[in-house]
Amino acid sequence: MSAATVAAVDIGASSGRVMRARVSPDELHLEAVARFRTGSVALPDGLHVPVLEVYRAVIDGLREAASGPDRIQSIGIDAWAVDYGLLRDGRLLGTPYHYRDSRTDAAVRDVHARVPFAELYAQNGLQFLPFNTLYQLSADRSAGVLHLADTALLLPDLLAYWLTGRTSAEATNVSTTGLLRVDGSAWNSSLLERLELPTSILPPLVRPGETIGTVAGAAAESTGLDGTPVTAVGSHDTASAVVGVPMTNRDAAYISCGTWGLVGVELGHPVVTDEAREANFTNEGGVDGRVRFLHNVMGLWLLSESVRTWEAESGETIDLPELLDAAAAVTDLQPVFDANDPRFMAPGDMPSRIAEWLRERGLPVPESRAAMVRCIIESLADAFADAVITASRLSGRTVNTIHIVGGGSQNELLCRLTAARAGVPVLAGPVEATAIGNVLVQARALGALSGSLEDLRDLVARTTQPRRYDPRPARARAASFTPISDAAQRAPRP
Repeated sequence: MSAATVAAVDIGASSGRVMRARVSPDELHLEAVARFRTGSVALPDGLHVPVLEVYRAVIDGLREAASGPDRIQSIGIDAWAVDYGLLRDGRLLGTPYHYRDSRTDAAVRDVHARVPFAELYAQNGLQFLPFNTLYQLSADRSAGVLHLADTALLLPDLLAYWLTGRTSAEATNVSTTGLLRVDGSAWNSSLLERLELPTSILPPLVRPGETIGTVAGAAAESTGLDGTPVTAVGSHDTASAVVGVPMTNRDAAYISCGTWGLVGVELGHPVVTDEAREANFTNEGGVDGRVRFLHNVMGLWLLSESVRTWEAESGETIDLPELLDAAAAVTDLQPVFDANDPRFMAPGDMPSRIAEWLRERGLPVPESRAAMVRCIIESLADAFADAVITASRLSGRTVNTIHIVGGGSQNELLCRLTAARAGVPVLAGPVEATAIGNVLVQARALGALSGSLEDLRDLVARTTQPRRYDPRPARARAASFTPISDAAQRAPRP
């Protein structure tokens, strides 16, 4: 097999990147050629995705990728889930809403009045999150916007459309919408009918490894990549991240940790039991028909929003590694809060919200920034460990190792505390697991690699060196709350 050179467009909820990669059975080399911010923008009517700025950054990054010594043979795109653009005759109808906007509050009640949540879970297998696509589309229907559109495209599919002129819906990302059958085979037309959502706006499904189209038109002129295939990958960023986890045995859990912490195990079939629904676990599609059985934890959003608040208050730039070192040095016991509380969803003053949560329960409030960061990391480690333990119990899958990938894998304190809470080793890295999973699927589609997901992960394991954290007894905590595994789930209830 000859080596393949591909470009991965990897767009997270806080930042994006374009990576150029060279892949062969014995080589996995990635280079970041562009990095950019994503996030959200507040307009008078709510929070929106700055999708045009993101697309411009993608075009600039692809142009840079094309300037390398080897021809780019394929492009793959992954991004965060649930958000979408509405189009009519190929034109974008306004700026897409961001999932952190609160416009779906009434839509949640409307959807559950039409389809009770227990039935909804049996049909789509998704945990309750008030921003899932079916709630957003229902909000658009109630606002009188949906009938104006002839197409709805999830974010990575929208970017692929602007590159190729072809509309499609990649299956792993569609699995997060709530509108796919729980077996992943097709759009759930009967559910769409009950929710009065038009099936006509939903494009045909594509699977990872299929060709969506080729770069054409203005995108070709801007990048120099005329005729380059755009290959479907696990376009939900977590689907690609799980491909890039160097799991060498089935008894492992993964945590894809960035803005969100996606905590779970990989299965061959969905788990839609009453217990899984009550624990608010989700079944999302993976590459090669696998199921990502996981729970969404708020993630490093809690930390990044806190830092943004402190920088705005002080007018100074905070050195995050220095702050994390100070948090690791905190010796006083810190309280633990519920990282899944919905009050932490929206942008804003995160330290004040955490302090409010603690005061409501008579718990002490951290007195310094370092102590507050320690409180956040302790709380995330608790939530991560509880989710791993619960995933193991609900799925019947033994867990003897936890892989943490993404930005959170660089947080030594978080990795160390997660190992201590869960009682099993943590293997941290690679940081760029999502981009790695993206390029592996492309390389296999091009014939530069072959085999199963296990074969692809073997290449990751041979070419990366995760850092190991063995469990040590966690410090006793002076104040805490009952863990998920022993109490009713505290996530927002349907």
